[in-house]
Amino acid sequence: MKKIIIIGASSGMGMRIATDFARAGWRVGIAARNEQRLAAVRDLFPDRITSSVIDVTAPDAVKRFEDLIEELDGMDILLYAAGTGWYNPVLNLGKDEATIGVNVTGFTRIINAAYRYFKATANASKGRIAAITSVAGVKGLGVSAAYAASKRYQWTYLQAIDQLAHSQHVNVSVIDLRPGFVDTPLLEGNKNYPMLMSIDYAAPRIEKAIMARRRVATIDSRWKIVAGLWGMIPNCLWPCLDIKM
Repeated sequence: MKKIIIIGASSGMGMRIATDFARAGWRVGIAARNEQRLAAVRDLFPDRITSSVIDVTAPDAVKRFEDLIEELDGMDILLYAAGTGWYNPVLNLGKDEATIGVNVTGFTRIINAAYRYFKATANASKGRIAAITSVAGVKGLGVSAAYAASKRYQWTYLQAIDQLAHSQHVNVSVIDLRPGFVDTPLLEGNKNYPMLMSIDYAAPRIEKAIMARRRVATIDSRWKIVAGLWGMIPNCLWPCLDIKM
């Protein structure tokens, strides 16, 4: 039986993907900070889902992650779905530091540990390291500076891990999933975001990209066009744009 571990699976996209894989017959390991929410997800498929309380910002995150792999008796896919960020034009330092803690420090800990796992196990079948990043990594967004910067970091780190895997002959695919705005708890119920996608719409597309081992997948085609246009704007002109969300 195939096994997937999802970090950030107590709500939103991570929860939806976890239940989809469990419904499809996979063994699923789920992790997040909220024990009660994890238990609620686990109880939907108690014979297929194993849960562990992991705070990716805590020093014991890697140990807990490794314990979950052992409890699941292996891992074929790691999906990092944890993430946080705020609309923060006033540059509240606490919010920026919290964003960096989850999206940079925690992200690095788990992706690093997953890579070392696949390198050490030398699986006969190719493993997958996948992460939900964001189209926000294209350019610096003044209203969400730390969030945009953290997503660019994730893009670069995944690219570097992919290069490292090739040079070290590690049998793993690296998958960067870049959705546009999705109606999850991260957006705090704000329906005013442009081209807002529902979880029901976005989740199957993310799952398809994971199974297809897409190196980079922008969700969806509309957002691929928007991200491409953003990327074409010269850096000298970008500060002149008044982007509000």
